[in-house]
Amino acid sequence: MVELKTDSSIDAMHAAGQVVARALTAVRQAADVGVSLLELDAVAHEVLREAGAGSPFLGYRPSFAPTPFPGVICASVNDAIVHGIPDGYRLRDGDLVSVDCGALLDGWAGDSALSFVVGTPRPADLALIETAERALEAGIAAAVVGNRIGDIAHAIGTVCRSGGYGIMEDFGGHGIGRHMHEDPGVPNEGRPGRGLPLRHGMVLAIEPMLTAGGRDDYHTAADGWTLRTNDGSRAAHVEHTVAITRNGPRVLTSREGMPAAP
Repeated sequence: MVELKTDSSIDAMHAAGQVVARALTAVRQAADVGVSLLELDAVAHEVLREAGAGSPFLGYRPSFAPTPFPGVICASVNDAIVHGIPDGYRLRDGDLVSVDCGALLDGWAGDSALSFVVGTPRPADLALIETAERALEAGIAAAVVGNRIGDIAHAIGTVCRSGGYGIMEDFGGHGIGRHMHEDPGVPNEGRPGRGLPLRHGMVLAIEPMLTAGGRDDYHTAADGWTLRTNDGSRAAHVEHTVAITRNGPRVLTSREGMPAAP
């Protein structure tokens, strides 16, 4: 069932989304060679604590998971696509890092992700991230009243495939509101003009996940959470929480105006 949010509820979700935006900005600023993923998790945790927000990630245990998730961020490095567990791994020069973070504030959820390179970047990694960001922008641009879910999926998939990148099978975006995961699902590839009509008050987490090797398959790592490319190629993951309104898409997790990484 898809819940349509009121304008005041969307404002409240924007407040939650801005907590996520601040947490991701702080993590990006803290990320450097030698910094551990656990240290990045602690940075995000402190931002949530200061805002009086909870984490929809910490303790989350869907049906596929062997254990509750132990962090407030997912930290996925290099060939890890999504759901990486923050652990003692220390970042190395040239690592491609994808960080996903959520917040619960006053009963509403926000969810967002970004990808970046620590230290000296490979041109191929920068191209992968840039394409993921363009795919996200295309998906957001298609999130307008009168379009359908398939229009968002088609916009994302067109950008990804034109770059020669793979798209994860069976994973994509989702509705969001009182809970982090709600209906409807938002695929990262699809046919335009198909699927659920988009209406004022729908709020979606739109999240392209690209693999550099061009393949769509993946596997679950031994920790039961991290999803990795089968061919060992690198991956990028970007995401925003977006409200569909009569005035166009409203990005609730926008990081515009926040300090850039040094």
